[in-house]
Amino acid sequence: METTSTEMLSGRKRIMTIAIGYILVSVIAGAIGQITLKYGMSLTGQITLSLHDLVPTLWKIFTNPFIIGGLTLYVCGTVFWLAALSRVDLSFAYPFASLSYVVMLTASWLLFNENITPLRLAGTLVVMLGVFLISRSGS
Repeated sequence: METTSTEMLSGRKRIMTIAIGYILVSVIAGAIGQITLKYGMSLTGQITLSLHDLVPTLWKIFTNPFIIGGLTLYVCGTVFWLAALSRVDLSFAYPFASLSYVVMLTASWLLFNENITPLRLAGTLVVMLGVFLISRSGS
């Protein structure tokens, strides 16, 4: 039995939908991981990377449960990213990674009371527009 062009398009659309889902999970896991890392580092305090303080600093960082959790989320996001890359072109997938800018801008403002300037906001809107345009292009 031959595969019709309609069936091929339907299959390709399904692959794209799954890949975009993987990309979004990757972006969200990575962003939550970064937020968790930031919170963990805010509990740890400012660190130095001098050779004299290296071992105590690393111990302080890697015994912090928020750092461990943040790194774990980041690794999980990477697994989903790899699954997406196995399905679509890198030139299609990679711009979606910039959605993390939108998530991080919002989270930084809401969770850490960081100042969001009009220029940062405008830049984020441009990123969102770019992702929209690329998503319309297919793979």
